[in-house]
Amino acid sequence: MGKSLLGIELSKALNGEIVNADSRQVYKGMDIGTAKASAEEQTRIRHHLLSFLNPNEPFNISLFIKAANTAIEDVKNRGKLPILVGGSGQYIWGLLEGWQVPKVPPNLSIRSDLELQAKHRGPKTLYTLLSAVDPQVAYSIDPENERRVIRALELHFELRGRKKTHTKTPRTDKILIIGLTMSRELLYNKIDARVDIMILNGFLDEVRGLLDSGYSDTLASMSGVGYGELSSHIKGEIGLNEAIKRTKFRSHRFVRRQYNWFRHSDSRIKWLTSDGTELREGLKMVKSFIGSCDRIGNDKGDGQ
Repeated sequence: MGKSLLGIELSKALNGEIVNADSRQVYKGMDIGTAKASAEEQTRIRHHLLSFLNPNEPFNISLFIKAANTAIEDVKNRGKLPILVGGSGQYIWGLLEGWQVPKVPPNLSIRSDLELQAKHRGPKTLYTLLSAVDPQVAYSIDPENERRVIRALELHFELRGRKKTHTKTPRTDKILIIGLTMSRELLYNKIDARVDIMILNGFLDEVRGLLDSGYSDTLASMSGVGYGELSSHIKGEIGLNEAIKRTKFRSHRFVRRQYNWFRHSDSRIKWLTSDGTELREGLKMVKSFIGSCDRIGNDKGDGQ
């Protein structure tokens, strides 16, 4: 937590603009539940890939990589510093590592069969199957995100016997990766408090408004943490307290799964403790990084 604030403060200090790397903040009308930057913050600092799709429009890693690269080049061409902010691990590493994601069209026959299994045997059955056939992929997916579990199984069965790893085209630009960390107990407490604040700020009305606008709770966009739980409450399936409890629990689980993408042992990531010092230390770190890049560039220039 604290990524958005750090990104905004760095952008203000370093003439930067933010490129969103959160898979749900791309959608219009999904502001409170995704902790999107406020209208005032967006006015002060320009944000890219924020609120540019309707909730029923498709979005995936391939589309993200293409859109993010376009946004980054736009920011750089105007002499500003692109700052990527978000917690969607697959999107971030796909962009930074230059993944060439294979295009695999939907297999409607496999998908239909899996959807029927989920309906009759429960979605947890599918997650158990995914854990057995592809444990690494299963670990990176929320078990309650039925659509992603089904898509992962669909890809597994479609690509059996073929190489499934992404080819990579290394980026040529210099990249500094900063991660924020804190104790697990403190993080959980902050998550719980943020969920309570979201409810007070109108998260329930936001979800009700989306449903009233005709957006089904089965859409991929609505599979985000809290949206499905509050949808179940609105439909009368569970009480509000239970929906909030499930949202907090699922948020905890989401954080644990993020550690599979962002490991403290990963030497590429420069970790800062989120304890009030991260703004000062982050600014110092970025300035030092920019200075080192400038020195390298000047050295190369002198040698030519």
